[in-house]
Amino acid sequence: MRFHKLVGSTLAAALLLAGCGGGDAAGGGTGENALPGAAEFLSSACPEPAVKPAGGGQLVYWSMWTADEPQGKVLQRALKCFQDKTGVKVDVQWLGRKAYTQNLVPALNTSTVPDLFDQDVSKVGAAIMTPGGTQSLDDVFGMKIGEGDKTVKDVLSPTSYDFPQNKDREGHSFLVPYEIQSSAWWYDKAAGALGQPKTVDELVGLFDKAKADGKAAVSQDGDIPFYNMYYFTQLAERYVGAGGLAKAAQDPTGRAWTDVPGFREAAAQTARISKYFIDGWDAAKFPQIQQRWADGDARFLYVGTWAPSETREYLDKQGAGTKIDYGSFQFPMPPGATHDTVEQMSIGFAVPKKAKNADAAKAFIAYFLNKGNLAGIPAVADNLVPRPDLAVPDDLKPVKTVMDDQKKEHVLQYDGIDAIAGGKWQTDVFDPADTALLKGQLTPEAFVAQLAQKSATFWKNQH
Repeated sequence: MRFHKLVGSTLAAALLLAGCGGGDAAGGGTGENALPGAAEFLSSACPEPAVKPAGGGQLVYWSMWTADEPQGKVLQRALKCFQDKTGVKVDVQWLGRKAYTQNLVPALNTSTVPDLFDQDVSKVGAAIMTPGGTQSLDDVFGMKIGEGDKTVKDVLSPTSYDFPQNKDREGHSFLVPYEIQSSAWWYDKAAGALGQPKTVDELVGLFDKAKADGKAAVSQDGDIPFYNMYYFTQLAERYVGAGGLAKAAQDPTGRAWTDVPGFREAAAQTARISKYFIDGWDAAKFPQIQQRWADGDARFLYVGTWAPSETREYLDKQGAGTKIDYGSFQFPMPPGATHDTVEQMSIGFAVPKKAKNADAAKAFIAYFLNKGNLAGIPAVADNLVPRPDLAVPDDLKPVKTVMDDQKKEHVLQYDGIDAIAGGKWQTDVFDPADTALLKGQLTPEAFVAQLAQKSATFWKNQH
């Protein structure tokens, strides 16, 4: 049976956006920066599915990836295997990161929706689940994956799916993860291995050392709002803990921003760091500044665990033989903070409420979590998976060690504030204040005051 692809190349190119192993990535598993075992995985035999929809049928999948990205290549192989093994005709559209807003959200009010889509849990929660556009996937966790009697629930780490932000109004899980992410400070160990800075003073000391060496300290792609969110949210979480940012964001009076001292202090520490951003950080177009880090113009980069994958692909395309020996460390604890936090974000599959072939969609979800399929995420895409028994890419082992530390307080990335009010609180209230803080246009005191005032106005207007 032919593997059906409904690919709009112009649309796919237009929608290829930042993050999640995206950016300008192309050609995973090839070239001088190819990962060991990538080519072998892509040509490996298909595992047998445990669940086969009766009578074959059809599966329509709208992907957050493009076909030439590493994750896209892993999914293409799994989808073809699924079609060959089950007789289900697979139609896939490789739409890119904005598929959920530019394609799926408008389609929710029509009869034309996919059977399956993927995105990170906060974006699904904000744009699709909140208006009632998803269905429960609780039954998927009990489905076998094709490894004896093992079920989806048996092989997934509970922290990857069992948290409040992955529950709909009735308390059902609406997303099943296949990739997990965190974030870190990245650097090239060829310039000297570094330990974990214990304080922000020590972190700033590393920045001063970079400048003394004739380098910019921090590469920052300032046109990506959620990249700009990292600094304040990471620091604030260490003062208020899991749920603290989300609680403040949803305070209808807005007073939490000025009443909780940790927010002003987090803003003060953020302002210290942003002074070290590379020249032009707020005027460039992604991924120009990240590429400047890969080219060695800056010493440090703070982004998600997709950093090695994206920058390796960029260097591969450059063809100059440049390689990076990736090192990473976490944000240090700011002064007076008491919450030793680590962030995690789950990317996974969801099924629209109106899906016509939900059984096929759920069968594929279970099939993709078979280690014979999911192993491609670390092998080809150099990213982390929610199965503790699969390989961890060497570049990501320091981050994974922190994520697995049970002494750490686990927090959903940005404490989930990017999903509040369908994402509008972030865009209307947080982003303008955050950008102004990073540019030095607002003092820390003015920053929290603006959050308080704008947040109160925002919630008043929601009624």
